[in-house]
Amino acid sequence: MDILDDPERDNDAEREVDFESEEAPVLPEQTRDDTERGWGEPSWSNDDRLIQDRPPHWD
Repeated sequence: MDILDDPERDNDAEREVDFESEEAPVLPEQTRDDTERGWGEPSWSNDDRLIQDRPPHWD
Protein backbone atom coordinates (compact mmCIF):
# COMPACT_ATOMS: atom_id res chain seq x y z
CA MET A 1 0.00 0.00 0.00
CA ASP A 2 1.34 3.42 -1.00
CA ILE A 3 1.19 6.19 1.62
CA LEU A 4 -0.51 8.46 -0.93
CA ASP A 5 -3.37 5.97 -1.19
CA ASP A 6 -4.11 6.38 2.52
CA PRO A 7 -7.53 8.10 2.82
CA GLU A 8 -6.41 10.24 5.78
CA ARG A 9 -3.60 11.83 3.74
CA ASP A 10 -5.95 12.75 0.89
CA ASN A 11 -8.09 15.16 2.96
CA ASP A 12 -5.87 18.11 2.15
CA ALA A 13 -6.17 17.48 -1.59
CA GLU A 14 -9.92 18.08 -1.38
CA ARG A 15 -9.55 21.44 0.38
CA GLU A 16 -10.71 24.47 -1.62
CA VAL A 17 -8.40 27.48 -1.81
CA ASP A 18 -9.91 30.95 -2.29
CA PHE A 19 -7.42 33.08 -4.24
CA GLU A 20 -9.70 36.14 -4.11
CA SER A 21 -9.75 36.31 -0.29
CA GLU A 22 -9.92 39.67 1.49
CA GLU A 23 -7.68 38.47 4.31
CA ALA A 24 -4.27 39.96 4.95
CA PRO A 25 -1.51 38.51 2.77
CA VAL A 26 0.69 35.82 4.21
CA LEU A 27 3.79 37.88 3.48
CA PRO A 28 3.83 41.70 3.53
CA GLU A 29 4.80 43.70 0.44
CA GLN A 30 7.68 45.34 2.32
CA THR A 31 9.45 44.19 5.45
CA ARG A 32 10.59 46.47 8.25
CA ASP A 33 14.22 45.76 7.32
CA ASP A 34 13.61 47.15 3.83
CA THR A 35 12.78 50.67 5.06
CA GLU A 36 14.93 53.67 5.94
CA ARG A 37 14.52 52.85 9.62
CA GLY A 38 15.61 49.27 9.00
CA TRP A 39 18.80 50.56 7.37
CA GLY A 40 19.42 52.83 10.37
CA GLU A 41 18.52 56.08 8.59
CA PRO A 42 16.45 58.69 10.42
CA SER A 43 12.77 58.97 9.57
CA TRP A 44 12.92 62.76 9.23
CA SER A 45 14.27 64.56 6.20
CA ASN A 46 16.63 67.54 6.16
CA ASP A 47 16.12 68.22 2.45
CA ASP A 48 13.68 71.15 2.83
CA ARG A 49 16.06 73.07 5.10
CA LEU A 50 19.01 72.41 2.80
CA ILE A 51 17.08 73.66 -0.25
CA GLN A 52 16.08 76.87 1.58
CA ASP A 53 19.64 77.48 2.83
CA ARG A 54 21.43 76.97 -0.48
CA PRO A 55 23.85 79.70 -1.55
CA PRO A 56 22.62 82.44 -3.94
CA HIS A 57 25.04 81.40 -6.70
CA TRP A 58 23.14 78.07 -7.01
CA ASP A 59 20.02 79.80 -8.42
